[in-house]
Amino acid sequence: MQMADTDEILKLANDVLDISRNKLLVNLRYMDVALTFHRKHVYDGSISANSDCIWFDPLYVLNVYKESREEITRNYLHLVLHCVFLHQFAGARIDRARWDLACDVAVESTICELRLACTGSDREDRQLLLIRRLRSEIKYLTAEKIYAWLENKPSWVRIDEWLELFSVDDHSTWYDHESNSSGTASQSRLAGPSPEVRSADEDQWKNIARQIEMELEIFAKVRGEGAGNLIQNIRAVTRERCDYSDFLRKFASVGEEMKVSDSEFDYIYYTYGLSNYRNMPLIEPLEYREDHRIRDFVIAIDTSGSVAGDEVRTFLRKTYGILNQQGSFFRDINVHIIQCDAEIQDDHVIRTTADFDRYLEEMEIRGLGGTDFRPVFRYVDELIRDGAFSDLKGLIYFTDGLGTYPETKPGYKTAFVFVDDGYNLPAVPVWAIRVLLQQDELREGIIQ
Repeated sequence: MQMADTDEILKLANDVLDISRNKLLVNLRYMDVALTFHRKHVYDGSISANSDCIWFDPLYVLNVYKESREEITRNYLHLVLHCVFLHQFAGARIDRARWDLACDVAVESTICELRLACTGSDREDRQLLLIRRLRSEIKYLTAEKIYAWLENKPSWVRIDEWLELFSVDDHSTWYDHESNSSGTASQSRLAGPSPEVRSADEDQWKNIARQIEMELEIFAKVRGEGAGNLIQNIRAVTRERCDYSDFLRKFASVGEEMKVSDSEFDYIYYTYGLSNYRNMPLIEPLEYREDHRIRDFVIAIDTSGSVAGDEVRTFLRKTYGILNQQGSFFRDINVHIIQCDAEIQDDHVIRTTADFDRYLEEMEIRGLGGTDFRPVFRYVDELIRDGAFSDLKGLIYFTDGLGTYPETKPGYKTAFVFVDDGYNLPAVPVWAIRVLLQQDELREGIIQ
């Protein structure tokens, strides 16, 4: 092929990609930053995208465009949605083949739902048949949910069929390539970006996703449909995770613990006295230090019919395990575990860690009625007035969020802890802290 022909093919392919991007910009204005973010690089393959570059084979682009102008536009959106959903930042231990397919299904189902004329595809009717069946088993079609589901896929799933219908792009650039600045063809496998660069790229795309999420809130109110799956996938990556261990320590109260205070004790003078004055130390060690540990604490458990008993027990075990392992308790503790549905069902007082162990072994879930959070706060306020707490700093309420909240702020820190089953964010009062735990994190104890 002559050089002039090569240059002309490259120019035409670039023009096709620009036209595709511009069509998407007209229809998806809330995605303008994401759609215009990437640079373009040539490589021998098909089409791909990593954090900052779209890699494309000019002949591939032109051949797809020749067959269907809508198909190449759909492919462009497919690439960008992978980045918005942070699919390229999977952990090193991921099953790549299963993750790649899960990501493609999540993206294609989102594109199908948007129903844009400029992204029509001959495959879409067949895709929708599988997507509808998949929705009967998975409520939210995010890559993470689909990936977990594929691990024990039912017999009706034929992987070769799914790959044919949903796979579009080359994902190797997620794992093996690093964009270069020369703009020339890159045919060899390049070393991946450093962890620092990868982290910065992830933060950048997460910020882009947050911006889209904010604009989608307006879009959804105006249009009312068509972006549900897009919103759910974006919420999956923009939701705030917290370190549950650090969260619990925020509720610690200050008190005196019988322990040497290293920050106030000088071992040089102490050992000098021992060595020169016949085992007589010059300075006695301080016997007390001020420490941030938990003494007065309330764990409220929603025992309405909508909250699973197994989740309640698992949550208590994880909460107690974290506090006990980190030495967050004082020797003498005053922890109230309150069960409540629409009224107080049980209040069990924990005085020692041994009490906590026995409670976990013998615990019975009581209630299973409706949900009202207000009785717990009224009851705790009564305990405070009766002197049951010397210095209550915090209350955490484990619930699904479907209940009536108090209208006024209590005199202690309060957090509502939810098991997040689909990236919907339960509303809480402005004075409360919201903590979201994933089901797999709660089950496996990877609360982060």
